[in-house]
Amino acid sequence: MKVVSIISTKGGVGKTTTAANLGGFAADAGLRVLLLDLDVQPTLSSYYTLSHRAPGGIYELLAFNQQNAERIISNTTVLDLDIILSNDHQGQLNTLLLHAADGRLRLRHLLESFRHDYDLMLIDTQGARSVLLEMAVLSSDIALSPVTPELLAARELRRGTLQLMQDILPFKHWGIELPRLHVLLNRVHPVSSNARLVGSALREIFEQRADVTVLKTQIPAIETYPKASTAGLPVHRIERKRPQARSAPAALETLRALASELFPQWSDRFSGVEAPRGDRTRAAL
Repeated sequence: MKVVSIISTKGGVGKTTTAANLGGFAADAGLRVLLLDLDVQPTLSSYYTLSHRAPGGIYELLAFNQQNAERIISNTTVLDLDIILSNDHQGQLNTLLLHAADGRLRLRHLLESFRHDYDLMLIDTQGARSVLLEMAVLSSDIALSPVTPELLAARELRRGTLQLMQDILPFKHWGIELPRLHVLLNRVHPVSSNARLVGSALREIFEQRADVTVLKTQIPAIETYPKASTAGLPVHRIERKRPQARSAPAALETLRALASELFPQWSDRFSGVEAPRGDRTRAAL
């Protein structure tokens, strides 16, 4: 099972949208996908309609080490796409994990319970520095950080997210290999000179760093993404072909490129995703 944390110390950069659409695309490619919503604002938890809602969620998993799938794993109407819902409504988990001996490593230790049931786990996180955010990174094989093409966002990446990665570096002494950080330019306007400048600057900054990759794939600023969110569907199902009047690629093409760049071992599966078959959807509650 590959574990990916979608992280940023800055809010509003598109973490939840990235997690929801990447998860939906991977599930339509036939992978078994589990979403974890670690954000106290449970946007990911409400993105997809549920076909089954478990009585518990992320609070039971992390506060009580609950590993019974029937108690904590809900099913979405997208076949093979499950979710552990955010239900830490009072924000107690950060304090609990801060004072726990295994706080930052708890999720890492719990992942063994899911490895045989899922191919991919995507962890959505809060847009602020926290124990939960550090815990997510320390549990991951890949850290994916969406960045909007603005100078302030690029500076926050360096000041916040990269500083977080630096601060947890001592966990290497415990035999924990930190994930490589993959930077994803998000909401890129196809004719924006500022977006091109920010993208070029980021690649130049990180060119010599072995622990950071600026992805070639970029997510364009198109209306299809909020439209898909409103419909509660993966964006590639909404837009399979590029409109003639637009230069930005179709959402299906973009998601296929992103998934293939992150997970080249599954690129053959991704290349076969076109329109979802009828058996890729489960009945809603």
